[in-house]
Amino acid sequence: MRHLLDTKTLSRADAIRILDVAEDMADTQGREVRKLPTLRGRTVVNLFFEDSTRTRISFEAAAKRLSADVINFSAKGSSVSKGESLQDTAQTLQAMNADAVVVRHGASGAPRTLATSGWIDAGVVNAGDGMHEHPTQALLDAFTMRRRRYGAESRGRDLAGYRVAIVGDILHSRVARSNVWLLDALGAEVTLVAPPTLLPQDVSAWPATVRYSIDEAIAEAPDALMMLRIQLERMNAAFFPSSREYTRWWGLDPVRLAALPSDTIVMHPGPMNRGLEICAEAADSPRATVREQVANGVSVRMAVLYLLLAGERNTPTNEEDR
Repeated sequence: MRHLLDTKTLSRADAIRILDVAEDMADTQGREVRKLPTLRGRTVVNLFFEDSTRTRISFEAAAKRLSADVINFSAKGSSVSKGESLQDTAQTLQAMNADAVVVRHGASGAPRTLATSGWIDAGVVNAGDGMHEHPTQALLDAFTMRRRRYGAESRGRDLAGYRVAIVGDILHSRVARSNVWLLDALGAEVTLVAPPTLLPQDVSAWPATVRYSIDEAIAEAPDALMMLRIQLERMNAAFFPSSREYTRWWGLDPVRLAALPSDTIVMHPGPMNRGLEICAEAADSPRATVREQVANGVSVRMAVLYLLLAGERNTPTNEEDR
């Protein structure tokens, strides 16, 4: 694997391979010594042009647990804020001999430009670009679903027949886009639920069913209900009458939580707007996977960095491999 730029072009075999390597990584994280020497001597740069806490820390933890050197680069306070171009920044990283660049950018396609421009030799991982994609978030979501479905028997399996309802701000969500393409590749059935104003114009071309009522989606008994954050910072128009009205018609409140089948899991990519798209009872219930998703994110990102930088070598999972 040379780069990870999206899930739309990720094959079923490659997706399962990443998830299986993530299982190996997760196994090592239960040991007393969680650090592996796999990427010793390699340099991973976290290049974030947008604010992030969860994703940046997760990638940093993943790289450090593989013994890589990590450089965190924030656009704020850097030369980027003074007008430096993406090309100039890339050439700076090239001069620093970066082996992998994890990039988050407000412009859709920026990671692909970085990967294909010839400005840099490093492997590129898309950590979220505009309203385009966020592939490692979708992979950690799929990893979480697969573990909840199969437990210890997850390796090698896909999500064929698994029903996932994704509810909320689909229009502005790169998480929704990445999940739709990945879940489809893994054989899952996806339903998108949102007011018409929060659906993309090209949604009819997506491999998903569209519903306008969360109650209809709940009645169809999904295996997983994924609530998306309302991205008020990306909205410059009135996409719904008010926050109160949104919660009333599309929020996961205690009544809807009670109506879910007992084995339906509740997911959220975070950060959550409690009381808006999800109630506290749902966020804190045993069926919620929010904390699992965060923990699984480190294992998945370890797998991605390993596959980018360590190639076909066997994953070290025990003391003999050291």
